[in-house]
Amino acid sequence: MDAFVLSRIQFAANISFHILFPTITIALGWFLLLCKWREHRSVGAQQAAWIALYGFWVKVFALSFALGVVSGITMSFQFGTNWPGFMNTVGNIAGPLLAYEVLTAFFLEAGFLGIMLFGRPRVSNTVHTIATALVAFGTTMSAFWIIALNSWMHTPAGYTVVDGVVHAQDWWAIVFNPSFPYRLSHTLTASTLTVAFLLTGISAYRALRGDKAPAVLLGLRIGLVMAAIGAPLQIVLGDLHGLNTLKHQPAKIAAIEAVWETQNGAPLTVFGWPDANAIGADGKPGNTHLAVEVPKLASLILTHKLDGQIQGYRSFVDRPPVAPLFFGFRIMVGVGMLMLCCGLLGAYLMLRKRAFPRWFLRLLTGMMFSGWVASLAGWYVTEIGRQPWLVTGLLRTRDAVSTNLAD
Repeated sequence: MDAFVLSRIQFAANISFHILFPTITIALGWFLLLCKWREHRSVGAQQAAWIALYGFWVKVFALSFALGVVSGITMSFQFGTNWPGFMNTVGNIAGPLLAYEVLTAFFLEAGFLGIMLFGRPRVSNTVHTIATALVAFGTTMSAFWIIALNSWMHTPAGYTVVDGVVHAQDWWAIVFNPSFPYRLSHTLTASTLTVAFLLTGISAYRALRGDKAPAVLLGLRIGLVMAAIGAPLQIVLGDLHGLNTLKHQPAKIAAIEAVWETQNGAPLTVFGWPDANAIGADGKPGNTHLAVEVPKLASLILTHKLDGQIQGYRSFVDRPPVAPLFFGFRIMVGVGMLMLCCGLLGAYLMLRKRAFPRWFLRLLTGMMFSGWVASLAGWYVTEIGRQPWLVTGLLRTRDAVSTNLAD
């Protein structure tokens, strides 16, 4: 394990921990704003329930925000210590985008978070609501700039290269690069689902413990509505994202689906054990053991044609590892299907005005951190799928590692 591998392990561990908290704060900020808006429009016991709901979840937001900031700072230091080649080569793009995130998002969040936490007895309700709105907007803007940079690393655009250094040529094209709209919408919806199941999970746990406060049932219902809307939406966005990935990163799709040879009407491998080194039936490297396949379904999903062509893994020179993408994608989709079922079942029970059975509350409790599982799996698929490139076509990951560490 050389400096390159150790640096990757360190950065992966750091970002895996860090990403857990933005996935909460992005959507939770808007949920808190909803609580404030409903508080303004309610009276009596209903208003008290919204106030209690806000009071509980603003603490979760503050803790998540603090942990996200601390873990993000350590990650940013690694750009200089472990990966100086990244900033040396694309710093003219990455530096301004990270600065925009700090100036337009982080300062906004940090500046008004104190009013959210401690300002209720000291400022008017309107000012407190405005502070909540600004923090919610700040979390989304933070995601906007980070996803813009990350998307540009996958599908770079609007740049020119002079003496091996990348320079900005068109900032509009840089920010709104080909994969940016799909990644941003997919990320925002993932945050919505993460918060939905955190909200329902904690509320269901409190209900099982005998807490019958109105805020508990209110939080449970809101979370289920978020899940019922967010899960189908995420499926649609995921399909659009997949089409975009097929166009710009076909090697990633080949690894995700374990399609070894270019073919029309490629089957969907529901389950199997892909092995890039095993010899297939055609005598070439690459085989999926114990494969359970649905004929032509991969082509139908990815190209919307039964005989659509999927480029094979073997046809690429630069290609990512298969197993992490294959299993990570199926974990993400599997958890997403569970989310969809829970959301639709919860919506059905609410429409029929039925009480939530205890088995359903236990299921929601078990799904409490399902958003984290799906988000991590999806993040691994996205980032590992870019390898061996750190910036596609411009900078290889190995070329960005610190030579001081290597020596």
